[in-house]
Amino acid sequence: MKYTKYILLSALVIILDQAVKLTVHSNMALNTEFSVLGDWFRIHYILNSGMAFGLKVDWEYGKLLLTVFRLFAMVGIGYYLITLVKRQVPQGLCWSIALILGGAIGNLIDSVFYGVYLNNAPLDAISPWFHGQVIDMLYFPIIQTTFASWIPIWGDQSFEFFRPIFNVADASIFVGVAVILLFQKKFFPNKSKA
Repeated sequence: MKYTKYILLSALVIILDQAVKLTVHSNMALNTEFSVLGDWFRIHYILNSGMAFGLKVDWEYGKLLLTVFRLFAMVGIGYYLITLVKRQVPQGLCWSIALILGGAIGNLIDSVFYGVYLNNAPLDAISPWFHGQVIDMLYFPIIQTTFASWIPIWGDQSFEFFRPIFNVADASIFVGVAVILLFQKKFFPNKSKA
């Protein structure tokens, strides 16, 4: 019973994440977008075959290794959440870990199953299983400008702040980590006395 609220939060993140991803996949063509809030918030449908911010492991088995790592990380995060609840740590920490767990599972579902069920594995993948690409769509290009020509190195180059395109699972992980960092002194009090 004491785990239920955290499991429900993780499940809510997973359901919302998958619902948004499947809605975008079913109703948009790849690499298309539409505006939600002017030029500041757009839904832009892309596939991410690597990690956060488009980073990739450039190796034949890189995606498989990444997906297996995500699987072990998900199990580890779940076990850590159970341990934290048993130790009766501050609830904010448990809520944050539940957000991270929900996001991790959301992206893991894409990696494990989407290559088969949505046929979105890269053409050079050794198998569609564990090679699915993660669906990203949330795009906030808040500032789009060009650096002044007098600025060394970057002069006359275009600049965009906030370039990454991400999904609900990524946002959930980010919020969970950010809350832990912001409240780390409360969540992890130093018990040693100097």
